[in-house]
Amino acid sequence: MIVLLALVAGVLLAYANGANDNFKGVATLYGSDTTTYRRALVWATVTTAAGSLTAVWLARELLERFSGKGIVPDALVAQNEFGVAVALAAGVTVMLASRLGFPISTTHALVGSMVGAAGASTFAVDWNVLSTKLMAPLLLSPLIAILVTAVLYLTFRRIRIAMGITKETCLCSGREVVEVVPLGSCAMSMSRAEELSIRLGTNVSCRDHYAGNLVGVDARQTLDTMHFLSAGMVSFARGLNDTPKIAALLLIVPALNSLTATVVCGLAIGIGGWFGAKKIAEKLSHGITEMNAGQGFSANLVTSILVVFASRWGLPVSTTHVSCGALFGIGSLTGQANWKSIAHILLAWGTTLPAAALIGWLVFNALT
Repeated sequence: MIVLLALVAGVLLAYANGANDNFKGVATLYGSDTTTYRRALVWATVTTAAGSLTAVWLARELLERFSGKGIVPDALVAQNEFGVAVALAAGVTVMLASRLGFPISTTHALVGSMVGAAGASTFAVDWNVLSTKLMAPLLLSPLIAILVTAVLYLTFRRIRIAMGITKETCLCSGREVVEVVPLGSCAMSMSRAEELSIRLGTNVSCRDHYAGNLVGVDARQTLDTMHFLSAGMVSFARGLNDTPKIAALLLIVPALNSLTATVVCGLAIGIGGWFGAKKIAEKLSHGITEMNAGQGFSANLVTSILVVFASRWGLPVSTTHVSCGALFGIGSLTGQANWKSIAHILLAWGTTLPAAALIGWLVFNALT
């Protein structure tokens, strides 16, 4: 029974992770109108799956670390109830956040659930390992992303100007519903009418594009291609970084080894992203800041480099914190950050760990 519960809990966590995280790599493609939601989703699914499979060879240290070894005593890790409590608590936390449209960190949820499950046992958490090897990278990653994104974007901007690549604006026309008060009537007589609307500049349907040539190639086409590649890098890095964290919890199931557990996780992550990513997509693409392709490319490039580097060296950074931190940096530089939305995201981040810890404590108590 406990083995079946472990399998269900692990698949639930992987599905929830896909729903909450899969679109994070391609949010700038959709947010900058470089491509449509569906095409961005396909690209995210394919590249995340590639990262998940690559994790079998490149992210073994994360696979071991998120089994709980080193954070809690080996005797507790050996208890199947511990793994089930961790997976179930983290899965419920991430799934709830996905339903509400808040991009949170699966890594944070896993750490919180480990602490909660350990607190319900007779064993102690190694707070030194937890703080230095898990919490420090998690807390520092968004700050590093903000700083590096700011430096990189300003550098790219200077290069663009030096090479004579300029921005194009567009004249946007369309029909808009406006409120009309007939001449000589009071405000109570107000009615609505559809009128022609003309705007100059950038808004939801009128974006900046780049005009000029880069080493003889059209600048806009070059940037769009690089933007797609950087988005694919972020999704690949996310699959590489997140899959082993979840696969580690599935090793409770006797029929699974590191390879098959990783494949099962990769499939569940892909399905979760395909069917459950819409709310998170809107929040990330349009809720944090307006952006053009150049700004989105800068944010994605920083995110992919940081997450791939972290995966290679076994540092459990959060793709959520890094990608959102990069967008926070872009929004701050351009003055178009939605601070209310950012505040809500930060609040969700702050409540992830204690919520997962509470659920982990309850589940472990129920199982034992």
